[in-house]
Amino acid sequence: MRSAARLGAVLLVMGCAGAAGAAETPLTAEAINQAQFGAGPAEGAAEPGKSAPDKPASDKAETGRETAKEKGKEKAAAEKRPDPLTIRTQVLLDRAGFSPGAIDGRDGDNLRGALAAFAKAKGQAFAGRLDAPLWQALSGTSPDPAVTQYTLTEKDVDGPFAEEIPPKMEEQADLKALSYGSPAEMLAERFHMSRGLLTDLNPDAALTKAGTVITVAAVPALETGRIPAKELPETPKVSRIEVDKDALQVRAYAEDGALVHTYPASIGSEEKPAPSGVLKVEGVAFDPTYTYNPKYEFKGVETKRKFTIKPGPNNPVGVVWIDLSGNDGYGIHGTPEPEKVGKTESHGCVRLTNWDARDLAKHVERGAKVDFGK
Repeated sequence: MRSAARLGAVLLVMGCAGAAGAAETPLTAEAINQAQFGAGPAEGAAEPGKSAPDKPASDKAETGRETAKEKGKEKAAAEKRPDPLTIRTQVLLDRAGFSPGAIDGRDGDNLRGALAAFAKAKGQAFAGRLDAPLWQALSGTSPDPAVTQYTLTEKDVDGPFAEEIPPKMEEQADLKALSYGSPAEMLAERFHMSRGLLTDLNPDAALTKAGTVITVAAVPALETGRIPAKELPETPKVSRIEVDKDALQVRAYAEDGALVHTYPASIGSEEKPAPSGVLKVEGVAFDPTYTYNPKYEFKGVETKRKFTIKPGPNNPVGVVWIDLSGNDGYGIHGTPEPEKVGKTESHGCVRLTNWDARDLAKHVERGAKVDFGK
């Protein structure tokens, strides 16, 4: 039922004719920052859903010699390219508080979910895709560029970085810290991006060298470190959280009922389903350790003893743990694999990207109600 609900919107978000930059290469900051809904396609590029324009007669003979296999490769490559308008849309949603998850320049369920939530908040209908009224409302939320430049510092490239994160949790317990594996992983997560998009925007950049200037999504950078309890929660305060198991989305509300933020989420699995009913936030831990209890009986964990995994962004619960009431070990937390949020299952808990989990943790009140529905 969950998959059916998520995949029910069959229209592509960027399926309208004329999405700016749909086949533009190389991907540039200018193309992204100037992308507009309804603008004409790049010169010589096919409109989405349509075939490419006819070539001059002198070129047809050469075209005729192309094999079906070559055409298939070209089509596949075009489909993999990040789209400038999609990138700008994702950045605008992120800054407006409707997280699309990892910004990657591609259509997907997380993007549709964020657009649907934004449309609802604005009192607009949502037909499963971006349209002119929705774009007008979204683009009006911020005049700032969608991507910007960032200069790498010595601290960025010095780490420390983990040489390898073993796949088995028992082996992770032997590490001194669950750090990022590389500057690329750290930078992508800091700016809410997929590592693929970071590479596409900076194909020749030396990400291990201080002073390198790169293009990144212009979003509030993921912060690190613990926040003193006396400084929390920050305004706007979140007093109620709604966990939508079908939409795979978490919604945060203020005391007056106003929607504060929405986040894509992985919520339980058939093996370890998420709870039902209403729980409460018991507390927040930044840079948490993770202790495995054998009673969890996670698939793939063979040991029958407790073990603890040190803090770090690649910790199984990421950079934040929001503890929930009850004795079953449920919580809302981050993840070492942000690009899988909303696309894979969890061990019963609610998994957000690290930047979304930290954002929620900064605003949620102790005692806030967490409604999992039936």
